[in-house]
Amino acid sequence: MTESSPPAETNAPARPPAQKARGAWVVFGLLVLLGTVADLGSKWWVFNRLGLPGQQPPWVLVPGVLSLETTYNEGALFGLGDGLSWLFALLSLAALGGILLWLAWGRAIQDRWLVVALGLVVAGILGNLYDRLGLHGLSWHRVVLHADGSVRHHPGDPVRAVRDWIHVYYYDKFDWPVFNIADSLLVCGVLMLVVHAWLLEPPARKKSAEEKSTEPRTSVRGET
Repeated sequence: MTESSPPAETNAPARPPAQKARGAWVVFGLLVLLGTVADLGSKWWVFNRLGLPGQQPPWVLVPGVLSLETTYNEGALFGLGDGLSWLFALLSLAALGGILLWLAWGRAIQDRWLVVALGLVVAGILGNLYDRLGLHGLSWHRVVLHADGSVRHHPGDPVRAVRDWIHVYYYDKFDWPVFNIADSLLVCGVLMLVVHAWLLEPPARKKSAEEKSTEPRTSVRGET
């Protein structure tokens, strides 16, 4: 008689949690790096080609639909909160801290969907924060006035505003606010977070529900 050999294992061993976390951090870091470089590189290229806002006419790529033009945005997305660039810079720093805490201690790093979504959001935040802090080194080249006619910026003042350059419209029927790649990354990341919150069940909650469903149920009957 020959001894029967144990059946061969068909499933590959699961990666340890620490190794999975390291891989997720690498993916997160690459998304942040590539997104930030794409945003800042595109801003640099367009502003060098078209000059500062108002210096050259828009570069029309698709007539009546798409053009490239340089503008400054001292507010948030879509021009909200115009003139409060310093406030949005502080909020951006707070958001960055909160996201890193969520990834490290809130265990968001264990969810692939959240890793991608937060990577896009952080890349968008960093791209626009770079501009709001004035790290691009640009200066106002003309007088900018408030709505009441008072001077808002003098020529030579440092520009602490987001550089926008993508203009999407449809003739005179539709006109989307000028935006940049960082804005697009932020919108995509936030939409992914909304989908995750409403449609995707978090792994921890799913695991907890599965554990409860496998627990033996006991019934208590009154003694007669």
